Amino acid sequence: MPRLLLTILFLLVCVGTGFAIARQLWEPVDYPWASFVGGLTGLALGLLVLELEKLLQKIPLRVTLGGTIGLMLGLLLALLLMTSFFPARMDETQKYLLFLLVSGILGYLGLLLGSKKAGEPIRISSPGIFSKSPSSDLPHYLLDTSVIIDGRIADICQTGFLGGVLIIPQFILQELHHVADSNDPLKKIRGRRGLSVIEKIQKQEDVVVRIIDRNPPKDSVDAKLVDLALEMNGTIITNDFNLNKVAELRGVKVLNLNMLANALKPAVLPGEVLGVQIIREGKTPGQGVAYMDDGTMVVVENARRHIGKSIEVTVTSVLQTGTGRMIFTEIRNG
Repeated sequence: MPRLLLTILFLLVCVGTGFAIARQLWEPVDYPWASFVGGLTGLALGLLVLELEKLLQKIPLRVTLGGTIGLMLGLLLALLLMTSFFPARMDETQKYLLFLLVSGILGYLGLLLGSKKAGEPIRISSPGIFSKSPSSDLPHYLLDTSVIIDGRIADICQTGFLGGVLIIPQFILQELHHVADSNDPLKKIRGRRGLSVIEKIQKQEDVVVRIIDRNPPKDSVDAKLVDLALEMNGTIITNDFNLNKVAELRGVKVLNLNMLANALKPAVLPGEVLGVQIIREGKTPGQGVAYMDDGTMVVVENARRHIGKSIEVTVTSVLQTGTGRMIFTEIRNG
């Protein structure tokens, strides 16, 4: 409620100011419409400021500060240049227009460079006064909740394949704590497993792990992670198919552990003979379903009568999808 009152008060001040300025510039007797136009102009400017405020709330603070400082430096440089190098033969109108042009160009460049360079912090450390952090030039990988609970990321880090900085945002840790404190026993086990995986990664000497306290103003954890990856120019590591797609649509690079696991599975070629155990009935009448040791689904034609038995099958085709691989077979000599 206080927010709404402040907004209404702000708009009233804008309308009143526009109304008053119009009355000062034009006589009401000669221009009866001027005050009305002034009030509408003030209202329009007020609404524009409110929309600009909503936009600024979505921009990280350091980017906003960097852009503001860059804009001020650009305008100051424009003022110094125009004060020192005004052509003597130019009249006041020409000088004013040239000043607007130079200020616009330098102000825009300052705003652009300031907001962009704000994402490249320089830390004070020895021996150099302005030396960068050793990990500042390394790639940044942001871990989501699902990949931490999965646990395979710890084994991958141990192999040395990931050369960079692992970023764990505070809101991911909070979600893990929330899952670990759940009344659901299964969720509690998953949450505690995720926390133990983080502890395991932190103990590895060759891995740089950072827990950061940035919290983008978004409702869902996935949206926050994507915004943070955009801000840090980082890569998201996940095994969540939906997060994978959303991040790719927004231009964020994603490493999906499920896709990596599928790529590393041994190749199965048509005509190859496999030994499988039929577990259950398939979707199509008469089909049987088995699973390989790595979890790959094997669909066997006309194998419903063999449920619970181990049989030999011949591979007919392999279907690779974003969520995994399916092997289609038929009973050997059957």
